[in-house]
Amino acid sequence: MAKNTSRIRGTTREIEQAARDLRKQLTPAEAKLWQALRRRQLAGLKFRCQHPIGRFIVDFYCASCKLAIEVDGEIHTQQKDYDEARTEQLEVFGYQVLRFSNQEVLNNLPAVLSRIVEAASK
Repeated sequence: MAKNTSRIRGTTREIEQAARDLRKQLTPAEAKLWQALRRRQLAGLKFRCQHPIGRFIVDFYCASCKLAIEVDGEIHTQQKDYDEARTEQLEVFGYQVLRFSNQEVLNNLPAVLSRIVEAASK
């Protein structure tokens, strides 16, 4: 069976469609951060929004530095174990994961962007 090279590594059509759907319904914090990340505005880094990686969808992803960024809302206070396991799995795959709360993004975007640039330069 020939490998289908158009597939994103380890994803399924369902995951890819879910990512497309999520791009259409960003939270206010995700939308604010996306406005700052898109079109290589931040240090020339190219980010993707709602990017599938295997069975996961990360909020933002920079392929050149394997950096995944998650913006966490209130629901994440109830699923810390899941989020930690997910982060560990992504790190096993070689990705660096940064997590920010909605409030951090909405109230202190310059500090968030500074941490992203710092992480990307490692």
